[in-house]
Amino acid sequence: MPLISARDRDPADPFFTRVVTLPNAITLARLLLLVPVCWLIVVGAEGSWLPVVMLAIWASTDWIDGVLARALHQESRFGEVMDPVADRIGIIGVTLALALGGAVDWWILAVIFAVDVATVVFAGKAARAGSIHVSWTGKARTALLLTAIVVLLLGHTVLPWAMPVGMTLMLLGVGLHVVAGIDYIVQARHPRRVQTGRAADA
Repeated sequence: MPLISARDRDPADPFFTRVVTLPNAITLARLLLLVPVCWLIVVGAEGSWLPVVMLAIWASTDWIDGVLARALHQESRFGEVMDPVADRIGIIGVTLALALGGAVDWWILAVIFAVDVATVVFAGKAARAGSIHVSWTGKARTALLLTAIVVLLLGHTVLPWAMPVGMTLMLLGVGLHVVAGIDYIVQARHPRRVQTGRAADA
């Protein structure tokens, strides 16, 4: 697909109009799966693999919906927006549950939340307009944080030795999260022609 500015896009382009797709259904299912995962973490699941398996399934869908969207040619603006939103809600939700369970320090959750709020405030409008897209830094950040919370939960429930590994990954992910947030805010102040889609007729 060509890269055009948001104001030049064709509103009738399927990229902007399609919503009901298999990848989008998987993204929404990922949000729903968060409820039992977080509940199991909060109420205590020591010695149980169930929350770990459920969280691993949840984290894997972040990769699956994108692969399916490209394989089925079902890319959409809705999915492009909802995918990172689901990631952010999921990471904050699971980190909150881990903090309540005593597996994560509260300052980690505070930093993640503060960066997300700052990104929404200073770059949200540009993102909704299609002037910025998910960066490679953002993708790496998300992958690292997703891996970290899975390993932390693994250490919190069944394999205590995994806790230091998970915490190291979490700290690296938080650092990259701050870098990615700054990058998006800078992009919002200097928008580029990055809108995927078809140009409108003159």
